[in-house]
Amino acid sequence: MSKTFEPQNLLIMAKLSKKRKAAEAKVDPDKLYNLDDAMALVKEVNTTKFDSSVDLHVRLGVDPRKADQAIRGTVVLPNGTGKTKKVLVLCTPDKEDEAKEAGADYFGLEEYVQKIQQGWTDIDVIIATPNVMAQVGKVGRILGPRGLMPNPKTGTVTPNVGNAVKDVKGGKVEFRVDKYGITHNSVGRVSFTAEKLAENAKEVLTTLLSLKPSSAKGIYMKSVTIASTMSPGIKVDPSSLN
Repeated sequence: MSKTFEPQNLLIMAKLSKKRKAAEAKVDPDKLYNLDDAMALVKEVNTTKFDSSVDLHVRLGVDPRKADQAIRGTVVLPNGTGKTKKVLVLCTPDKEDEAKEAGADYFGLEEYVQKIQQGWTDIDVIIATPNVMAQVGKVGRILGPRGLMPNPKTGTVTPNVGNAVKDVKGGKVEFRVDKYGITHNSVGRVSFTAEKLAENAKEVLTTLLSLKPSSAKGIYMKSVTIASTMSPGIKVDPSSLN
């Protein structure tokens, strides 16, 4: 006879707070909400005391193992992310003033390559000029797994470091599908108005729609879910995006 007793599930159930239970009761798990209603609801059911992130999870009808379906790109959120990102610019001395004036937190080359080799990764985004990528490659094994390796496809390898820094500071975010064909993006904080959250989410979703590969068959945007940190997920009707 198979075992049906799963104590870990009982433990999870026992730990559900009254606030979490009340939040879950407000969300219909079988309903597909329009985007504006979903954003109003995600603010209402937030259970954290801090200004938690509001995240957008999109399941796409793609096969990430195929190069032309491994969706990846960037988008500038019109209302920003609500988080100040620390930016490192790896460049030669002639580009340091440009990086500094644009608002980069750190800029230079050899000093920071050495720091990264020693384990320092206290940054959110690294931008590099093309002529220093040979040196950056020395720390690729450290930066790659952390999603910090500069890449031309995301605009983080560019001679125009000033514009790149301003874009990141202004709300530019990177996205890519995981091995399950899902993208995960923060579209703001619960302190944002529902309207601003919806505008940010629409920008991400519009960009994803524009990147639909011709080789992808069937339904492209299979599911869209909105959730804040530690709060229940809210399903969005993809057809409402039009």
